[in-house]
Amino acid sequence: MSYDIRSYRSSSQGRDLTSFQVVIKETDLLVRVDKNSFQKSLIKIVEDAAWQYRRQLENFITGDPGFKQSLSPYLVSPAAPWIAVLMAQAANQAGVGPMAAVAGVFSELLGKEILKHVQEVIVENGGDIFLNVNKTRKVSIFCGKESPFHGRLALEIKPKETPLGVCTSSGIIGPSYSMGRADAAVVVSSSTPLADAAATALANLVKEKDDVDKALQKAKEITGIKGVLVVKDDRIGAWGKIKIVSP
Repeated sequence: MSYDIRSYRSSSQGRDLTSFQVVIKETDLLVRVDKNSFQKSLIKIVEDAAWQYRRQLENFITGDPGFKQSLSPYLVSPAAPWIAVLMAQAANQAGVGPMAAVAGVFSELLGKEILKHVQEVIVENGGDIFLNVNKTRKVSIFCGKESPFHGRLALEIKPKETPLGVCTSSGIIGPSYSMGRADAAVVVSSSTPLADAAATALANLVKEKDDVDKALQKAKEITGIKGVLVVKDDRIGAWGKIKIVSP
């Protein structure tokens, strides 16, 4: 499968924000913060924190390889690092394996670290976003260039709704494993790891457009989800407290 996983970044907006990228192995972060708070030292802070969390997770997986391999809920030991606990909790709620929450957990943990130094932050990690904003923002939904909804959908996020996670899973875009063929399954939650895991769970269910309703019903059964948007071919379905707008 061919894809351009980062092409959507070129269309990102927010002229009042400063952006920088941090890449640590598979972790590829686009960070946006308010210009008034940004200092170059913040880049080093994010890099150091990302390395710290990666080492914790990698060391844990070395001793417990089943954590990485499992595609279903997984119990971790009391000695597991916090990042692994968060992933397992989110995945168990959504009914998937813990690695389904890995991008979301990095976005949230690093976003909260960055918030110690700035007033406003958006952290995007492969389509999985943590944001804490001071003004209304739009999060564009990337469905793939072949979709009839390409470039036409966004979610409006108000400051009072944040901190918030907005995560997307797709069966046709990106390197992440999916059992389905959804163009996009987007989940909004106050927990970014949960939004990530739930997006995977919903995308797994969508193999054809008639499965959109099945995914929406599944979303209603996952505690902690605020809203969802599911796209497959010319079909779109939404549920919960989300506002769909043009980008």
